[in-house]
Amino acid sequence: MASARDTTVRIRSVGTALPGPAIDNAALGRRMRMAAQWEQWVEAFIGTETRHLSIDLETAKPLFSLADLCETAGRSALAGADLVPEDVDLIVMATASPDMLMPTTANVVADRLHINGVPTYQLQSGCTGAFQALSLAHQLLTTGTYRNALVLGGDVSAKFYDFDVDFAALPPDQLVHYVLFGDGAGAVVLDAEPDPGSAVIRQIFSRLTGLGRGPGQTLDWFGPGDRNADRPPAIEDYKAIEDRVPTMSVEILDELLDDTGWHRDEVDFLLPPQLSGRMTGKIVNLLTLPGAHEVSCVRETGNNGNATPFFQLERVLGQMAPGQRALGISVESSKWIKAGFAVETI
Repeated sequence: MASARDTTVRIRSVGTALPGPAIDNAALGRRMRMAAQWEQWVEAFIGTETRHLSIDLETAKPLFSLADLCETAGRSALAGADLVPEDVDLIVMATASPDMLMPTTANVVADRLHINGVPTYQLQSGCTGAFQALSLAHQLLTTGTYRNALVLGGDVSAKFYDFDVDFAALPPDQLVHYVLFGDGAGAVVLDAEPDPGSAVIRQIFSRLTGLGRGPGQTLDWFGPGDRNADRPPAIEDYKAIEDRVPTMSVEILDELLDDTGWHRDEVDFLLPPQLSGRMTGKIVNLLTLPGAHEVSCVRETGNNGNATPFFQLERVLGQMAPGQRALGISVESSKWIKAGFAVETI
């Protein structure tokens, strides 16, 4: 077992899961009974082309739960790491949309994977939740107490959709929720036994910066006493997000470069925030890393919330050669959290 002083944490494997076929803007627009110019509006202002939903689009009946998706992603990650359930020492999961309040989705997934007798943690968070889960697992592994960790992240946004509403009458802060998001899950196995050619985490952080700021995103819960309340289940303050996320992304990048000592021309891959296709392009231009290859998935998968960084990691780890470096950046608008990581192959 490694000591806390000499522990280097590596990403041993990645697994992901998407529900159902890709749904393009035309199909979504027809289901929402939107006018023909819907597609042009989505492309011009959002920039997302397809997404995967955990419901049947025509009937709105659920087809996949978050536990279903996380189980699939977790199995894939364990297989990629050549681990059996008895090998797992720790589970950390992040989501903004658990299947229920109790039992936690993390424990349901652990049961399905036949993992028992280990610490399990579920973090309630939005887009930066995956970074928070990775950070917590990273810190626990560096204590030398655990050999490995299964880290999960995912969201099922379709549970908040109501296809009986008059979409043409919805205000933008509610309508945009139907366009931005897709459902999915991801998983990684981290361990403290790096091998030559493996990807190691050089830096990772997550920090709340929302003091005195109103939320940019709200997801509500309804109980028996207020399930018929007039307030909407999901709201996006897209203008505030457009204004703040790019600036916060630059601040995260600067902090990662300062912490690692890397120069801008030494970064080979950039994993930018994946709010929407349009926003991602704007942010990448602001970050000014001319030699870095952008690793994005949002145009094809939509914003998958806590699953998104795992889709990006899955793409980039297959491309990284020894000695190459990647930076990941995420901003959570619900209460303005900054998060980032630095990964390097050795």
